[in-house]
Amino acid sequence: MTAPTIRNLFSKNNKKIIFLSRFTLMACCLMLLLLAPAWSVSSLAQAATEEPTLKQVIEEDAPESGDGKQEAAKKKPPTAPIDEHGRDTPRSSALGYLKAGREGDYELAAKYLDLRRLPKSIESMDKTDLARQLKIVLDRTLWVDLSLLSEDPKGHADDGLPAHRDYVGSIKIDDRKVDILLQRIRRDDGKYIWLISNATVRHIPELYAEYGYGPIGEKLTQMLPDFDFLGLQVWQWIMLFGMFVVAYLIAFLPTWFIGMLFRRSSLTLATPLAAFVTGPVRLIITIFLVRSWIDYLHPSITARAIMSGKTLPVIITTWAALHVVHLVTEYWRQHLTNVGREHATVLLRPAATAVQVIVVMIAVLVWLDNIGFEVTTLLTGLGIGGIAVALAAQKPIENLIGAITLYMATPVRVGDFCRFGDKVGTIEEIGLRLTRIRTLDKTVITVPNGAFSEMHLENFTGRERFRFAPKIRLRYGTTPDQIRCILVELQRLLQAHPKVDPPPARATFRGFGIDALEIDIRTYIKASGYADFVAASQDLYLRIMDIVSAAGSDFAIPSQNLYLGRTQPLNDEAAQAATSQVVQWMEKEEMPLPNLSEEEVEVIKDTLEYPPGVKQKEDSD
Repeated sequence: MTAPTIRNLFSKNNKKIIFLSRFTLMACCLMLLLLAPAWSVSSLAQAATEEPTLKQVIEEDAPESGDGKQEAAKKKPPTAPIDEHGRDTPRSSALGYLKAGREGDYELAAKYLDLRRLPKSIESMDKTDLARQLKIVLDRTLWVDLSLLSEDPKGHADDGLPAHRDYVGSIKIDDRKVDILLQRIRRDDGKYIWLISNATVRHIPELYAEYGYGPIGEKLTQMLPDFDFLGLQVWQWIMLFGMFVVAYLIAFLPTWFIGMLFRRSSLTLATPLAAFVTGPVRLIITIFLVRSWIDYLHPSITARAIMSGKTLPVIITTWAALHVVHLVTEYWRQHLTNVGREHATVLLRPAATAVQVIVVMIAVLVWLDNIGFEVTTLLTGLGIGGIAVALAAQKPIENLIGAITLYMATPVRVGDFCRFGDKVGTIEEIGLRLTRIRTLDKTVITVPNGAFSEMHLENFTGRERFRFAPKIRLRYGTTPDQIRCILVELQRLLQAHPKVDPPPARATFRGFGIDALEIDIRTYIKASGYADFVAASQDLYLRIMDIVSAAGSDFAIPSQNLYLGRTQPLNDEAAQAATSQVVQWMEKEEMPLPNLSEEEVEVIKDTLEYPPGVKQKEDSD
């Protein structure tokens, strides 16, 4: 026994590969479900009670409008002392420090620190370095909401703190919290200003040891330019790029292998599934890995606020959802084609488009909610607007539902000849709003789908056979034996004709009419279309005429006759022949009424030439 080759292992007919492909598809779907809750930014051990949203960051950085400035001017007390660095109120002092730190002017930022009565280990430190370290710690752990800080030179009087202190926030470190405080002190010239309290400054080194950049970050900060973009330094951007490269390489190998398995398998949707795995799934894994490593960057609160919007994950997840919609659409397209309902595939495109629009709308709403907008109000507005649109679009929606009914239930199809209401015609098009029918007069009728789907539809194209039920009216004077002979020959005709569906096929003497002896024929003609039915019924009518004529009888004409004397047969010779034939049947006890014997049916079945003359023509050729 030889070992299997790689080609044999990956053969399209290999059942193991098919099973493995299906298993990997289920694994991918399960992985997406498991990764869904992991989109949030990994948590730090920060002390901020609530991190800001992207909306708050944008509003904080945006300049105040004219109305906002006027309102602030009204609230600001006019008695505030003037300080060259704006340290006359808690809010202005905090704003000045944050602005100086954002601009990298740590010499100025140090002037907002209360450096009095500090431990000797901290007094010996560079004051600019203390200001820089505090700025980095605040960037990573505490969102300072300036609107909550007092604009009164005396600070908040009802915050439960001493009158000379105001609370900014707290940062958790180990099992305790370090309060960030502002303190009102008196300058040498007797004026009061607000500085970051020395009770906070004394904790800066240990806070930085916990929330600083670390040894690697410190070295990279010294080597690279001090430039901040979207809350990240240059060295952080470089590390972030490296994380993406490493994460992509990690995600590439398994997704490439799974994609190859799909392409090698005999699955119906092998190519779309492979594209789904090597596209959205690969990027989802990449983003998940990067977000699990994000703490190594020591990102600032601003950067985390941007990440909290989950813009990139939302885009990739939306892309994956659109791929899933495409896969489902292709599956149903092929399924409907395989079951012979390819006409219904026309509904897949608008349905897929509608689902894709809904997916994108949901993604936008999720993103807006992530960045801090009130989505509830927006959804309420959309709900009211949706009700208004639904009421206004009642008829179009009714016609769309009618189109879905026509395509899925398929009472008629394009090209079918049918009766609808009191009209007949051929279906030319079933659109999403209207159905177009071509009538026998070659005019075009358009009917809204909602009304058309509720009509009584009679589909002539779908029938397998046509009913053939003529009534033969013979002249009075036809003898009973002639009638018997005609009935037998009619039965033989129905059994022998290849276009007649024998069961049920019968010719019955119905009785005496006012002016004729009536014989009914009940059978079906096997025909694929109306033209075939007309041709076959024409042949049957002509043969019936031959049978009646051969029996010596004739067809009755609606009239009133006055008979004088004994009624004579219509054709003496034919009547005698018919009587002789019936006598022979009776003598031999082979009267083929009311039905022909099974042996005779088998002998004469489909023995007539149809169309007439074809066999003779072939013989002559």
